Amino acid sequence: MKQIEISRPGGPEVLVLADGPEPKIAGGEVLIRVRAAGVNRADLMQRQGHYPPPPGASPLLGMEVSGEIAAVAGDVSTWKVGDRVCALLAGGGYAEFAAAPAPQCLPLPANISFVEGAAVPEAFFTVWTNVFERGRLQSGEWFLVHGGASGIGTTAIQLAKNFGAPVIATAGTDEKCKACEALGADAAINYRAADFVAEASRLTGGKGVDVILDIIGGSYTPRNIAALAVEGRLVQIGLQEGSSVQIDLRPVMMRRLTLTGSTLRGRTVAQKGDIARALHEHVWPLLESGRVRPVIDREFPLADAAAAHRYLESGEHIGKVVLKVRA
Repeated sequence: MKQIEISRPGGPEVLVLADGPEPKIAGGEVLIRVRAAGVNRADLMQRQGHYPPPPGASPLLGMEVSGEIAAVAGDVSTWKVGDRVCALLAGGGYAEFAAAPAPQCLPLPANISFVEGAAVPEAFFTVWTNVFERGRLQSGEWFLVHGGASGIGTTAIQLAKNFGAPVIATAGTDEKCKACEALGADAAINYRAADFVAEASRLTGGKGVDVILDIIGGSYTPRNIAALAVEGRLVQIGLQEGSSVQIDLRPVMMRRLTLTGSTLRGRTVAQKGDIARALHEHVWPLLESGRVRPVIDREFPLADAAAAHRYLESGEHIGKVVLKVRA
């Protein structure tokens, strides 16, 4: 099969199209004939040598795919050959075939294309488990998402609105702010032109926001704490500004705040399967009805994976970048 390999840690130019063996599936797994694969910031980090795959995972890039089931292990009864699926992977998505644990697969709704389907797993798994499970966002609570125009952000805006939460998003350009509002955000703050803490206070009538989903870390952390309401929850899922921060714990105690966070890639198959079942129950009806859709900025052929990485690194995208593996 054709696959993208990393010739050495480095820039996008180290990604090369190569021939490799078709994956062998183990018990509990399925083989997916990949139609499309999502491109994520974690892929950029792995390409640079900063984010190795978990033990036993494929060394190839790619943590989400869509396609058809090509084979199933003998102990798998939930899927059959030919089923249209999208799947969360620990690696191996930048290829014509990928092995996936059966519990991490979800049926692709009939109204969702393969390109759209490849943009679903990483963002939807991440948003569900962090915003609704760890962050416990409830209807009527104020929700703030940083990076509102990203794949995570565009997903979080839509899901939070559909579950009854007023949404504030931050983004770096007026164009991106308008895109956030078009997706349902009640307000979008250009962080280059305004202070999100002051704006969040104004928009909430001085109350503050109940849940913040943050991909930045660093200097944003004390500002996030300042923006939270009493009993507010800060959920950390990224560290674009770094992991070392200095904060004043007094507001955490006085306003009974919760600071939490998580990563997804290293969780067990059982844990990811639990998230998949929750998505199928609570979120899949929204996808099937068209009330929620993955936002695709641009698609690239598999052979142009380096160009896809350059584009994602440019920060110009709104929504997801996807590799099209097959027609």
